[in-house]
Amino acid sequence: MVLEKALIQPLDERGDPKGQPVKVLFNPTEYSIEKGNQYQSVALPGKSVPALQFVSGNAQTLTMDLFFDTYEQGEDVRIYTGQVTELLNIDRDLHAPPVCMFIWGKLVIKGVIEKVSQKFTMFLSSGIPVRATLNVSIKEYKTIQEQMAEDPSSNPAKQVTVNAGTSLSAIAAQQYGDPGKWREIAKANNISNPRQVPPGKQITVPPLE
Repeated sequence: MVLEKALIQPLDERGDPKGQPVKVLFNPTEYSIEKGNQYQSVALPGKSVPALQFVSGNAQTLTMDLFFDTYEQGEDVRIYTGQVTELLNIDRDLHAPPVCMFIWGKLVIKGVIEKVSQKFTMFLSSGIPVRATLNVSIKEYKTIQEQMAEDPSSNPAKQVTVNAGTSLSAIAAQQYGDPGKWREIAKANNISNPRQVPPGKQITVPPLE
């Protein structure tokens, strides 16, 4: 049985494939996927334990080691490792590093290459490296539109504690991805002046229609 080779496909600004995919020389022997949530501690006067308030989920991160060996071919292994590290560079059209799809069989993750650590372990007599291991971290990437389209009904009303200096537009940007939706929050909480919301006040963030 021949295993399908893993590949990394860069995407353009529309999310379509851009250029040729980067194919690994050897599939990873293992990988790890990390996912977590972010919470904010809210101090309660007279209590020994602060209340925890859910803020947001964190993007999942795929981490793996990719092995490269060109000893038999006598080639500089950096010809191949460079195709991976190149994806950390800023794309002139995007003005940012490209979003990529990591594809290996049924494992498909859309993300950005967050970090690459290179380790060269074999060299020719000329000093040219011919064996390397790359530790690659890919962080999941989803636009706000993609997340809302996945399940727009999964945005129930939330209770949010207003921090000092936080405006309704900032809360709207965090919760809805659009600061202009602050009026929805103001209406739900009978707030006449969105610039004068006392710190510590609990407000309701309603789901969008």
